[in-house]
Amino acid sequence: MYRIDLHAHTRFFHGHRRLGDAYDPLGVRLLAGTARARGLDGVATTNHDYCRRFEGEVAGVAMIPGIEVSTSRGHVLVVGPDPPTETRPGELTPGETVDLAHDRGCAAVIAHPYRNSTVREVDADFDAIEVNGKHPRTREWVERLAADHGLPMTGGSDAHYPVEVGRAYTAVDVEEPTPENVVRAIREGRIEARVDDWLPYQLIGRLYRSIHQGKDQLDAPDWATPGVGAPPKDE
Repeated sequence: MYRIDLHAHTRFFHGHRRLGDAYDPLGVRLLAGTARARGLDGVATTNHDYCRRFEGEVAGVAMIPGIEVSTSRGHVLVVGPDPPTETRPGELTPGETVDLAHDRGCAAVIAHPYRNSTVREVDADFDAIEVNGKHPRTREWVERLAADHGLPMTGGSDAHYPVEVGRAYTAVDVEEPTPENVVRAIREGRIEARVDDWLPYQLIGRLYRSIHQGKDQLDAPDWATPGVGAPPKDE
């Protein structure tokens, strides 16, 4: 089993594309170095609406190409050997994003399904649903959602700062962590979402929950609302 963070970013800021492109080579080294220190075997670089390729290994960590597509209904991760180089935010529907991913030999994963997203409501041929490291308390909700859709779960930290990498990751049953093998394992369900409950990660999660609640970006399933069901405890 290989431990791969399937949702991470090489920069901590959005916009300023030229500055970001200049920063990415440093950002990926910081990301990979932290991942190796945390005992991870691989990282998928899933920057917002563009893919910057880092082939093979960086700092001894396997790099999986990816992109986080801002669809018309929320974010979808596209990971694998040939993700699109760039997408326009809000231009693609979730279904179109899934088709694009599959046409390019990639897996399509619903990202953070309970944060600023209604992708979970879309009837499309997704390959997996994510347990997001910024909101591990939603894991119980994601498990139920995954069971309803008959899909496996990935784990990803959604790291924008290197210190965040590994909060959540995916145990992948492959002989070698190549992009093609990772895609195949996701589709065949040979994966397991894991969350690291290290105290600093718990504190980071609480910080992000406060931020996203303040932005009114957090949602919950109907059965978990007051009077219907209790939300899961914080991890």
